[in-house]
Amino acid sequence: MSRKSEKHRGSRTHGRGKKGGRGAGLRGGRGNAGLNKHNQLKVKIDNPDYFGRKGFKRHPSLHNNKGTINVGNIQSDLPKYLKNGMAKKDGKNIVIDLTQTDYEKLLGSGVISTSVTIKVNEATQKAKAKVEAAGGMVDVSCDEFQEITDNEE
Repeated sequence: MSRKSEKHRGSRTHGRGKKGGRGAGLRGGRGNAGLNKHNQLKVKIDNPDYFGRKGFKRHPSLHNNKGTINVGNIQSDLPKYLKNGMAKKDGKNIVIDLTQTDYEKLLGSGVISTSVTIKVNEATQKAKAKVEAAGGMVDVSCDEFQEITDNEE
């Protein structure tokens, strides 16, 4: 028997008070108990974002997940595209048709030095300028967009 328990022999509570020896009584509960009641200050200090919803979730039909590719990526992956048949040589010029792939938009990040003709649904002004400066051209041919404009006329 330890000295402490020996000291408390005959004492009803062993120095813990009336309800102290029952479970997690003196700690205000176990774990995250009482975070909305008596342990509110603990939550406000340690984890202020514990309660409530954060952000928002859009309906899947509203997602606009366009596949994009940069001009620099086309330059670096050009041998791979020629090998796979995604790009074809037309004299000195190389023709890449991105409309048959998952890429819907051409972005202007990176450097291109090869003369390339790129068919794509959408392209930024920066991408067009970089490709044309390298001696190529960007053919923006979005069939959906043309159908919409034809129907309005």
